[in-house]
Amino acid sequence: MPAVDDYRALNRASWDDRAPAHAASAYYGFDRFVEDSAFLSEVVRFDRPRLGDITGQRGVHLQCHIGTDTISLSRLGARMSGLDFSPAALDEARRLAARTGSDVDFCESDVYDAAEVLEAGSFDLVYTGIGALCWLPDMARWATVVATLLRSGGRLFIRDGHPMLWALDDDQRDRLVVDYPYFQLHEPLVLDSGGTYVDTEASFEHNLTHQWNHGLGEIVTSLLDAGMAITALVEHDSVPSLALPGQMTELEGEWQLTDRPHRLAASYTLQAVKHS
Repeated sequence: MPAVDDYRALNRASWDDRAPAHAASAYYGFDRFVEDSAFLSEVVRFDRPRLGDITGQRGVHLQCHIGTDTISLSRLGARMSGLDFSPAALDEARRLAARTGSDVDFCESDVYDAAEVLEAGSFDLVYTGIGALCWLPDMARWATVVATLLRSGGRLFIRDGHPMLWALDDDQRDRLVVDYPYFQLHEPLVLDSGGTYVDTEASFEHNLTHQWNHGLGEIVTSLLDAGMAITALVEHDSVPSLALPGQMTELEGEWQLTDRPHRLAASYTLQAVKHS
């Protein structure tokens, strides 16, 4: 079994493998971005009322993957950069930006090194999206990076899957079973899965990954310790992908429990501001 220190290489290989299939999938809608200059990703559209007016703001999307959320934020008027550690994902992001005429810069870097490759203290907005934080072993270190990137008064905006959702056994089809850690542990959750979350006939070679869950309290405390103030925290009963097959129904691009959706916080939106 690879050591924990090897998690970046393992996870990068997995994302490199899957990026072309993701870009070709209906889930990410590359063709819709090209055909409609006003089209936004489902994730950004969901949170548009909470984002407010971001016209003219300088923003960076950490762990941007293939860039659909990044380009969506650019379409709302922000001057966006995207950062990801997967060169294959960034190839797809740059291709989409070129096809859509989007003025977005994409930078290859591990998220923990973001402040070394981007201008510290210069961003009005740091954004991170669904399924990003579970790939990071240390929330405190991540929160310090976010605070370093933001200018005084700048804002962090997160929409991610809820840690309670990530703790559930997604092989169950008729009940909610807590099987995985809710809290951050030193040792990773080691998964070996040949699939992905989009519909595709592609097969993948690199299937071993290391992941970590992070409780809401850990995320909030890390941000507070990094000198930020929490300004909003909203929990949602939906998530923008089929996280629990056989137990969820799709409603306008979001998935929620078919049976009594009020039982599960499936995702959350968190905002925080760097102290002046």
